[in-house]
Amino acid sequence: MNVILLSGGSGKRLWPLSNDFRSKQFLQLFKGRDGNYESMLQRVYRQLNNIGIQTKVTVATSKKQVSAIYAQLGNNVDMCVEPCRKDTFPAIALSAAYLVDIKGVKPTEAVVACPVDPLVTNEYFRALIALQYQAEREMSNIVLMGIVPTQPTDKYGYIVPDGDKKLASVKSFKEKPSMETAEELIKQGALWNGGVFAFKLQYVLNKARELLGYSKYDDLLAHYDSFEEVSFDVAVVEKEKSVQVMRFSGDWVDMGTWNTLADAMTDPIMGNGVIDETSSGVQIVNEMDLPILAMGLHDVVISASSEGILVADKEMSSFIKPFVDRFDQQVRFAEKSWGSFKVLDIEKGSQTIKVTLNRGNSMQYHSHKRRDEIWVVIAGEGQAILDGQRSNVKAGDIITMKAGCKHTITAAKELILIEIQLGEEISADDKQKFDLLTALNNTSK
Repeated sequence: MNVILLSGGSGKRLWPLSNDFRSKQFLQLFKGRDGNYESMLQRVYRQLNNIGIQTKVTVATSKKQVSAIYAQLGNNVDMCVEPCRKDTFPAIALSAAYLVDIKGVKPTEAVVACPVDPLVTNEYFRALIALQYQAEREMSNIVLMGIVPTQPTDKYGYIVPDGDKKLASVKSFKEKPSMETAEELIKQGALWNGGVFAFKLQYVLNKARELLGYSKYDDLLAHYDSFEEVSFDVAVVEKEKSVQVMRFSGDWVDMGTWNTLADAMTDPIMGNGVIDETSSGVQIVNEMDLPILAMGLHDVVISASSEGILVADKEMSSFIKPFVDRFDQQVRFAEKSWGSFKVLDIEKGSQTIKVTLNRGNSMQYHSHKRRDEIWVVIAGEGQAILDGQRSNVKAGDIITMKAGCKHTITAAKELILIEIQLGEEISADDKQKFDLLTALNNTSK
C-alpha cells in the first residue's frame, strides 16, 4: 500500500510550542511503548509501518521542515518536498507525480493521502487498507473517510452521505458549520471529514494537468510558487461527481488544538511545573528553565517556550490562530537534521544562540557576508573547519570567524556551543553554502 502522509502545515493553533520549523506534528508530547516521548509524526509513521502489510510511506512536507523530519524519522525516510507551502491540492499533486516519475509507481495504482495529526488506533489503519481497496475497484474517482461524529462541533467539515450504508455516495459537503447547523447535519447522518482521500494516481495527475497546467514532477516543481494556495477538498473533491465516503466509527481525535491535545496527554505536567490540589483539568507544558505554578485553576492549559507563553481556557484555546497571526516574531527554536538551536538573546547588532550538535553530525559548510561569529564550546568534543583548515575543539575553546570566513563544525561527542552573531544586519538569508569535500581537496593541494 502506498500512503502519502501529509505533514506540511505550520500548526499555529499549538503556539507557543509550534512555529514554521517545528510544527505541531513534531512536538514530542506522547509516551511511546518504550516510555519515551514521541511526536504525532513519529507515532503515525510507526503505526503505518506496523500494520502488518507492506506499506510504502511518502511524507509530503514543506522545505522548512525537512531537517526536523530527518531528525525524528532518520535519513531513510522518503519525502516529497514542497518548495513553499501551497495547501493540500498542490502538495498531493506534486506527491502523485513524485511517486510516478521518481519512484516508478504505476499511475494505475491507488494510493491513500492522510493527515499526520489524528490520535488513532490500528483500526484506523485497517480502514485505510479498505479505502485503498475501494479506490482500486474504480466504483468512484475518490473515496473519502467519514468519521462518525461523537458530538456536534463547528471545528470540522461535514460529509453528507446518500444513505446510511458503510459505503455510500456523497450527497453534499459543509465546511465548518455553526453549532446549530452541525446538530442538523448530524440528524441527517452527516459525518466528519477526516481529511483522508483514496484515489488512483492517474486521476490526480489528470486534475493537476487540468487545474495547474502540469502533471510531470519536474514541471510541477519548477512552477510550484505560481500555484494558487488551495485545499484538495475545495479544488477537487467538492467539485467531483463520482465520490464515495466510507464510514469510520473507531477511535479518532484530531490533535490540531490545545484542548484536544491536552486531554490526550498522559502526564498533566511536562517540564518544570507544579499544580496545587485545588486545581483540576490543568495541563502544563513548559520548555523553559523557570518554574510554573498553577493554583485554583480549572480546565486550563499553560504552555511556555522561548516563543512565548500561553495561559488559556481549554475550550477557548481552539480560537488562538488569529491572535498568533498578529505576532511578528523570529523563530527561536528549531530541530535540524544535525541537532537543534535555541535563540537566547536578541539585541541590536547581536544575537546569541545555543547550538546542540548530535554525535557524528555537522553543520553545513557556509559563510556570511554581513556578520562575524564567535563559537564558545561549553560541552563535548569535535572538529572545526575554517577556510579549509581543521582544528580539534573541546569545552572551553573559543573560535572566531570574521564575515566571509567559510566554516563548519562536527561533533565527535554531543557538542554544545554558544554562538554569538555580531553585525548591523543579522538575517537568516545571509548564508552562502559550499561543498566541504571540494574545499578540503583544494586546501590539501
